[in-house]
Amino acid sequence: MTSENLKNTDPNVKDANPDNSSHVVMADSVQAEVIPTIPIESLETINALQPEVSVHSVASTEDVSAPAPLVVQPAEYHRTFKEWLQIWKDGVRLHYLPLGLMPLLVGSVLAWMPTVSPQNPLGRFHFLHIIAAIIALVLLQMGANLANDYHDYLRGVDTSNALGPGGLIQQGLIKPTRVLLFGLGLLGLGAVVGLIISLTDGPLLLLFGLVTLLCAYFYSATTRALSTIALGELASFLVFGPILTIGAYMLQSGGSMSSLALLYSLPFGCLAAATIHANNMRDAEDDQHAHKHTLANLLGVRWSRALYSLLLVVSYAVIVALAVPHGTPHLILITLWTLPEAVIAFTGALRTVSPAALHLVMRQTLQIETAFAILLIIALIITTLFPVLPLIPAKILPV
Repeated sequence: MTSENLKNTDPNVKDANPDNSSHVVMADSVQAEVIPTIPIESLETINALQPEVSVHSVASTEDVSAPAPLVVQPAEYHRTFKEWLQIWKDGVRLHYLPLGLMPLLVGSVLAWMPTVSPQNPLGRFHFLHIIAAIIALVLLQMGANLANDYHDYLRGVDTSNALGPGGLIQQGLIKPTRVLLFGLGLLGLGAVVGLIISLTDGPLLLLFGLVTLLCAYFYSATTRALSTIALGELASFLVFGPILTIGAYMLQSGGSMSSLALLYSLPFGCLAAATIHANNMRDAEDDQHAHKHTLANLLGVRWSRALYSLLLVVSYAVIVALAVPHGTPHLILITLWTLPEAVIAFTGALRTVSPAALHLVMRQTLQIETAFAILLIIALIITTLFPVLPLIPAKILPV
């Protein structure tokens, strides 16, 4: 029906442009028969022209095959040795090594402090022991990270997470079996080195090494991995806190225990757990889709933020409690210089649920632990050497 017909038959209908014979009309109300309709057969024809969508389950299977790489290189392209080195460097996640190295160094310094005296102003320090412990720890951490890549791939975790670490398999860079074999090889070498150095200092140190090895492997291995049953933060607290700090103390002191080492280990356990928790907060949505249960998923956003905040507060509260009483090393309060960065990470975790922002929070937490440990080690060394400082030149350069 044309606009001229509408004008003559319905007083409510007005021409959109009275000077033009356009078919576009405006009406406050129009009778039903005026509204143009499309036959249902036409809609069915249009629907039939749409491309079909095939839906497949995203659930992981036991079949292991290399996924298509995100960026396909030309067939004639061959990576250089430097490029392969960078790929494996990213896969073993070297930037996470401070989680283990810092408590190891702090425990060693705590064991060295009682050996300093006027008769021996430089104290007694077993460099070979600490070097062997560092080698064992680095091998275990790198092996655990590669094993984590493999088992996360099996469960379909981090397949679309651009912020997640590693990703050798997910990006199609390395075959899954090679990642697993290399990871198991590193774990085996780390276990051998740890076994050798622990045999000299008693069965308790051997037990600590065994617990560290089991946590490193079962953090992500098997269907009931620690990281999938909401025990990732607890395992991180124990390994990167008391176990490594006390273990390093025992390694330097000949197997003896110390309650002081336990107290100093608590901030590092809390900061390590906070780092892992921030990582899980970042990956909460992806983990939920992959049926990976973490505290971040179970607690929800509000309580996850509360847990992260509590871990930061406890870390600094322990240091204050150790430094304030009379006769304690007050200089360790210089670790509070990291407090402004902790406040930034704290407010960042409270303000956002964006994975990119939470990734930054996680990296900041890791940096806080590193700076925290370095400042603490400096404070302990200065506090210990200051009373015997005049005697050190004579010890170094005897007359």
